[in-house]
Amino acid sequence: MKRFLKLMRNTAIALVGLAVVLTGFTKFIHYPNPIAAVRLGLAPASKTPTLMPWHIINPSTSPIAWPTSTEAMPDTVAWKGAQIKWQEFLDKTHTNAFLVIRNGVITYEYYNKGMSESTRLPSYSVAKTMTSLIIGQLIDQGKIKESDYFVSYFPEYKTGTSFDKVTIQSLLDMQAGVGVVDNYPSGPSGWGVGIAQMYATTDMNWFIKHNRKMAFEPGSKSEYMSVDTQLLGMIIRNVTGSSVSNYFRKNIWQPLGAKYPATWNVDHIGGIEKTFCCFNATARDYARVGLAIINGGYAGSNKIISTEWIKRLQTPVTTLDRGWGYGAQIWHPAPGIASAMGLHGQWIWTDPSTRTVIVKLSDNPTGKDEDDATAKVLLGVSSLKK
Repeated sequence: MKRFLKLMRNTAIALVGLAVVLTGFTKFIHYPNPIAAVRLGLAPASKTPTLMPWHIINPSTSPIAWPTSTEAMPDTVAWKGAQIKWQEFLDKTHTNAFLVIRNGVITYEYYNKGMSESTRLPSYSVAKTMTSLIIGQLIDQGKIKESDYFVSYFPEYKTGTSFDKVTIQSLLDMQAGVGVVDNYPSGPSGWGVGIAQMYATTDMNWFIKHNRKMAFEPGSKSEYMSVDTQLLGMIIRNVTGSSVSNYFRKNIWQPLGAKYPATWNVDHIGGIEKTFCCFNATARDYARVGLAIINGGYAGSNKIISTEWIKRLQTPVTTLDRGWGYGAQIWHPAPGIASAMGLHGQWIWTDPSTRTVIVKLSDNPTGKDEDDATAKVLLGVSSLKK
């Protein structure tokens, strides 16, 4: 019995010691505490918005109403060389919400069990397009120019290297070259990589300060790197003298006629928005962004996006993964299509030719994002009325 008690005591001491060491280490690298970090790393996409601090983005006091009608989706769709039932497609891609909007009318709306039109869901890299909308407004207002250098706003970040040559344009088009590569980890072994650190950090300024090494010269090539969008978010905060959430609320979310509150996750309470990943809203309110894009920047009578920035959003500048076009923080999976897209299967798909917007919000596991196959299905759905 004494041996057992001694073993238990020693085990308890070891566990307490390990907890102290881990807590100290996570604090040193500006991570959440060990338990919070593990919860964040293991949670499905739909559960992450409340696992980090957030800023609330209040909706419009006069939300724009959505007319509805009924449209049947295809009985089957092509999926990886086979025809599968529509519901099987939704299930296979872990769909939480799927909306089709044609000519401003909701023609199809699906929610997974336990979810509804008021369920707030994460967008991951769809947040990049939200960030782009703000950048477009600031350019239109003459407060920034695409040729401006990042370090012009943050001289304390100068390194004497090509980092000092990073421009707003190169950040918008994923041509900046800042070396935080988007190799998303799958499991605890990958939680220490740069992109995971940026996602989990409790001090974004500290992270950027320690991650200014360059992977290539600005403008010399194109590579999708989320850090580019984070630097844009920092510029927004600097220029507006306000949080990104506060600017977004006043100048985009409320004029859009949003019905529900959105949130934007921050590094710590009262801190900096993670503009590359962490905007959260309802499916219907995401659709309002897509509708403004195909409506020439208008939401009702409110002009949210300038004609010049609509053209920027709808014109690919370079080619990235899967051979898709890219520019101004939005993808171009097919001719005429502009689509905000995020990790784990998040989409705002816009097709001006059929005046169609599709929103798909999903819980695809890390490493199983099936973007190319899903894009083909979305293209088929948006083309149904051609």
